[in-house]
Amino acid sequence: MLSYLIKRIILFIPTLLVIAIFAFGLSQLTSDDPVLQYDNEDGRTGVYTKRDLIRLENHYRVVREKLGIDKPSFYFSLNAQAYPDTLYKFLLLEEREALRKLISTYGNWPAIETYFNQIKQFEYRILALPDGLPRKEMTDLKKGVRDLYDEYKAEVIASKLEKIETVLSKDSTMTVELGAFFSDFKGNYQNVISTATTYKLYIPDFKWQGFNNQFHHWFFNFIKGNFGYSLITRQPAAKRIIPALKWTLLLNLSAIFFAYLISIPIGVKAAANKGGRFDQGSALGMFMLYSLPSFWLGTMLLIFFTTKAYGMEIFHGVWAGNMKFENFSTDFWDTIGHLVLPIFCITYPAFAFLSRQMRGSMNEALKQDYIRTARAKGLPEKTVIWKHAFRNALFPLITIFASIFPASIVGSVAIEYIFNIPGMGNLILSACLQYDWPIVFSVLMLGAVLTLVGMLVADILYAIFDPRVSYKKN
Repeated sequence: MLSYLIKRIILFIPTLLVIAIFAFGLSQLTSDDPVLQYDNEDGRTGVYTKRDLIRLENHYRVVREKLGIDKPSFYFSLNAQAYPDTLYKFLLLEEREALRKLISTYGNWPAIETYFNQIKQFEYRILALPDGLPRKEMTDLKKGVRDLYDEYKAEVIASKLEKIETVLSKDSTMTVELGAFFSDFKGNYQNVISTATTYKLYIPDFKWQGFNNQFHHWFFNFIKGNFGYSLITRQPAAKRIIPALKWTLLLNLSAIFFAYLISIPIGVKAAANKGGRFDQGSALGMFMLYSLPSFWLGTMLLIFFTTKAYGMEIFHGVWAGNMKFENFSTDFWDTIGHLVLPIFCITYPAFAFLSRQMRGSMNEALKQDYIRTARAKGLPEKTVIWKHAFRNALFPLITIFASIFPASIVGSVAIEYIFNIPGMGNLILSACLQYDWPIVFSVLMLGAVLTLVGMLVADILYAIFDPRVSYKKN
């Protein structure tokens, strides 16, 4: 068994790696700039001097390093020859996107890099101009240069350069300070057009980026339990995930336990009395339960059993803030009062489904030859059912457990929302609405890990409940 477990764990590594690459690839497709999301604002609107701009750029570099996005994306890149392997060094996403579009249009990276870097120098020179210049012209000049960062169409850039030239001509100080530089800058842009090498866009190029890349650090940090930083709270993502995971696991593992505890006896008894009153009654009852939407029933239970208006304030109402379980004697009953209804709402659809699965599996087991042999030997009916049929009927439920176990980490979004429980369902919902992608993809990876663990647990349970299953030769 030990050697089998080691082999399975080794096989899980490439599976987890593929899932990690898929999750990381999805995170790279998001359209939001994580740096600006982390800051919750575009700091460039408050830049008035060269010192302010340099300070802001240094801040962006610190944020990029903290978020782990100041490195190449992957171990290697396979792209057209026109694209460099240094685009990741540019601070903001809009700058990198504009550069990619310029490259896809002209293909000559050296000329494009020179032109693009001069935009920054141009901005520095504008912010270093002496005080007292006309406010409107200064505002138009700053905006005109700032807009060049995310433009790539020739006609749009030409129009903006013309407007900048018009603004410069309105003031003699601006003309003296920036005229020569602007002429050189304009010449560099014309050089981009005149030296276009579009043929490089059709030549594939392989570049090795090394191990110091975003994916490498993200994946191995995840294995260590470091999920990065939340873009909304700016705290380590683990500080949001772990408390939510605690409550979700408490809810869902309790629900799984009660679902199996209730469904197995019901399913076995229904199969043993096939066609009888209990079988027909349980089938009707399970069908009705399974048909009730859990979010609707949860709302009804919350209204009727937690409010004084209906005279049945038996349980606590919605979760009040971030409750903490610190004192067993005082907090236990208060916590249970909040969890009874949501656990019931998660449990009843599960045991309604599992009981029917158990009944069907037992019916098939009771038709087998070894059951007829056991009965022919004169064994008591309970022994036939629980010792011979039951063990073989458990396989479908074990298979279902392998899928239910990882689902427990995701939580029930509707139930957690209705009862205001700060679990994973609520966390995922808020993270998606807030575009907090480090949280979303960390939960995706945790779900993948639990899926693999669930498959391993299912294999172990197969061996426990069926002696015919052997892993010695595997």
